[in-house]
Amino acid sequence: MSYSPPTQFTQANVTCKANVYFDGKVVSHSLVLADGSRKTLGLIFPGEFKFNTAAAERMEIIAGHCRVRLAGQGDWRDYPAGSSFEVSGNSSFEIAVDEGIAEYICSFL
Repeated sequence: MSYSPPTQFTQANVTCKANVYFDGKVVSHSLVLADGSRKTLGLIFPGEFKFNTAAAERMEIIAGHCRVRLAGQGDWRDYPAGSSFEVSGNSSFEIAVDEGIAEYICSFL
């Protein structure tokens, strides 16, 4: 099955102020679509980062490459552009970018 990430979202309210984490190594912007769904669009620069989740999330990697380790799992898994992973609510995950920039869409489920 082939995956094509969206190239744009229409009818969305976008927060102009960026969400900046880890001294600017992870940056995103929040948006709310007309149907009420929430997303963030972001960039992850090289490094290793840990995030805690309140709500369940689906992370789509739309460019670049990263590695992810979900809470309670010992092994890192590779996620190239065109792949995705889900994280439970009230959980955490570690994400690492070894080189380049990973671009993502995070959908709150």
